[in-house]
Amino acid sequence: MAGLARSGGALAGDGLPRLIAQARPSVVVVGSYGLMDNPRFGFRATGFAVGTGLQVITNAHVVPPDEPGRIDRSMAVQVWQDGDWRLRSARLLRRDLRNDLALLEIDGPALPVLKFATGEAPEGTSIALMGFPIGQALGWAHVTHRGIVSAWTGIATPASDSAGLNPRAVRQLREGNFRIMQLDAIAYPGNSGGPVLDVETGEVVGVVQGGTVKGTKEAALSAPTGITFAVPASAAAALLADDKR
Repeated sequence: MAGLARSGGALAGDGLPRLIAQARPSVVVVGSYGLMDNPRFGFRATGFAVGTGLQVITNAHVVPPDEPGRIDRSMAVQVWQDGDWRLRSARLLRRDLRNDLALLEIDGPALPVLKFATGEAPEGTSIALMGFPIGQALGWAHVTHRGIVSAWTGIATPASDSAGLNPRAVRQLREGNFRIMQLDAIAYPGNSGGPVLDVETGEVVGVVQGGTVKGTKEAALSAPTGITFAVPASAAAALLADDKR
């Protein structure tokens, strides 16, 4: 599958504008499609194509819960193709709850893919976030925010509800914190699951997971802190590799 054009290990062309243009076809809108819903497509988050071009990485926390017996609603994505948004069906392949990642499979044709960086992005690396901030209200337009990797820190992801407290989740909590990227960039609701791109190479160095808020959840819109967290690309690459086994 096609990736980002590079010359001598760096992104060829005009830097960030070229990176945005080349990455845009790989970044998709993640949601659900319901025959009885209005609108039928419900926006949830951002995702991006990897692997075969029919696989999409996003956050596990945005995947809707299973609804046994319900056949009128399913996962879906919107892809930018030929100057318009196209609906594709999607299904969950694998989840990594510890790292808040999910791997989806979508209908064809295959999308251009983004490549994972093989090493850890050091502090100070220039990065760009691409996604659909506040997509439910503002519509679907690829939006890019610029920043740097400001720190690597330890964090633990708690279970979202009692159903998430399975033996594996409890074991992971006992294992303690894992490393996560702190970014000096603004991410809003809707950016979750989007790629964190190294501006110099065009490679994915992380997956947006969330950010800190002041007080209530609404403050993420009215008073963003500018502090965003991202799961390292190595975790997403491992999830993709597990699916190939």
